Amino acid sequence: MASTATRPELVFPEGFDARWESEMSDKGYLGPMVVQLEDGLRYQVNFIDPIRLQQDLASEAESGRPYFAEPGLIVIPEVTVPSIREAIDGLWRDGYFDHLKPLS
Repeated sequence: MASTATRPELVFPEGFDARWESEMSDKGYLGPMVVQLEDGLRYQVNFIDPIRLQQDLASEAESGRPYFAEPGLIVIPEVTVPSIREAIDGLWRDGYFDHLKPLS
């Protein structure tokens, strides 16, 4: 279980604006993002939806790499700010960030 009492802060990429927010769901991907915990530790994460994940995996397989991985990759049903916040809060409660290496 997460040791901090305050929910994580989402640090959106530089230049994140209303246009970017409206396009990220269509793209099915947002990253890199930073999650900062109350103790100041920061973690880089990326979000992807299942459709984009399938497309990226197929593309990698076509180029001879039949796998797809990114550190801190989180799969969510759709890439929207509410879905991202819900995932981060749930992962934090589950202790997910206790198993990631923080940014230096």
